Amino acid sequence: MEPGLAFGLLLFAAIMLGVLLGTLTGLVPGLHPNNIAIILVSITPVLLQDLYFLDSYASRTIIASGILATAVTHTFLSFIPAAYIGAPEGDTALNLLPAHRLLLEGRAYEATVLSAIGSFGAVVFSMLCLVPFYFIASSHLFVILEHNMVYLLIGISALLVLTESFTERMEPLTAITLSMMVFIISGIFGFVVFELPSSTSMLFPAFSGLFGLSTILYSLFYTPEIPDQAINEPEIAHTGVLKSVISGATFGSVVSALPGITSAHATVMAMLARRNRDPEQVILTLSSVNTANVIFCTGTLYITLHARSGVMMAIEQIMDIQRWIRLAPPVTFILMLITVLSASAFSFFITRYMGRQFSLFFGQIPYRKLLLSIVILLSILVLIFTGCMGLLVLMVATAIGLIPIYCGIRRSNCMGVILLPIIVAELFHGFSI
Repeated sequence: MEPGLAFGLLLFAAIMLGVLLGTLTGLVPGLHPNNIAIILVSITPVLLQDLYFLDSYASRTIIASGILATAVTHTFLSFIPAAYIGAPEGDTALNLLPAHRLLLEGRAYEATVLSAIGSFGAVVFSMLCLVPFYFIASSHLFVILEHNMVYLLIGISALLVLTESFTERMEPLTAITLSMMVFIISGIFGFVVFELPSSTSMLFPAFSGLFGLSTILYSLFYTPEIPDQAINEPEIAHTGVLKSVISGATFGSVVSALPGITSAHATVMAMLARRNRDPEQVILTLSSVNTANVIFCTGTLYITLHARSGVMMAIEQIMDIQRWIRLAPPVTFILMLITVLSASAFSFFITRYMGRQFSLFFGQIPYRKLLLSIVILLSILVLIFTGCMGLLVLMVATAIGLIPIYCGIRRSNCMGVILLPIIVAELFHGFSI
């Protein structure tokens, strides 16, 4: 077999394996592409021996493509457990709330389809914007933004708190006060979490408690009536889809370029910029943030040689990155984009199919028993991945997450768990990722 044909077939096989692994990490709460990336990095020497008939450059590109395909697929499929089960990660936590609204209306399948549309739309938009992104990320403007990141985070936090005054449930001053209280309590909790050993893994129980388990426990005490889930395609204006995808993908690019800002921050920024609080628009926006982040993180790696995520760090360890210094990108970057596009196409249809299957059998399960089983499952997963300390973090996070539910304010104020520690670190100690 000719080396070129062998390379093409193996690249396709690596993408398909990445799609399979990304589906697994997306549907199983607690699993993350970073776990797969670490495993593949550790066995890279063995894989290179098995691919002896290809040169090292081609072999390493194939392995890196598998990792990237896993990350892309994960952004599509991770919406499903966040919506149906209530076990979010940092990237999907705020998506949980509008998805549950549609679940209670019997429209969970529509929510899944909207998420898939938002993610795939972000892929298309991000591909079109990579060349403008190249000029911005390699310009002096990028350096200015990087050095003034703390003020951007302060602005995000202020908007998050002050926009609570728009609620009609209570007096504006009361709403702002409660919002500030939840933000500060979450921030103090964040300081503790980041000081714990393996602080990255501790974010799993922290987010699961703040946004997942708190919602589940509230539902246990006030069990809602879950209707049968209809299998209907969402009806939404094309202009609304376009605006949501563009806003989400735009802020996803900000996350990838600036150190210290995560997808959770971009999610908050996109929500504030979009202003449309319809659950359909929120799902579209936030799904596009997560998928665009992966694409622009890949672009940032090739433009600046800085890895802004665990997946990009793994790819950087596996292969020599050819810096994008001319208008025409390096060949390996083009191959990475082909990987993204291929994985996204398969992930779009897999997400729709899995959403349909979840919706069909979901109504046949007693909801209260399901909630209890989810509480047990989450607790077991937290214990397995983070130990007894993780269980303690989960319990404290759940208690904090119940505050905004009972007070009637947005649970997005709990994002102080990440925002406040990074702001303080920037102001007093400096912070870099």
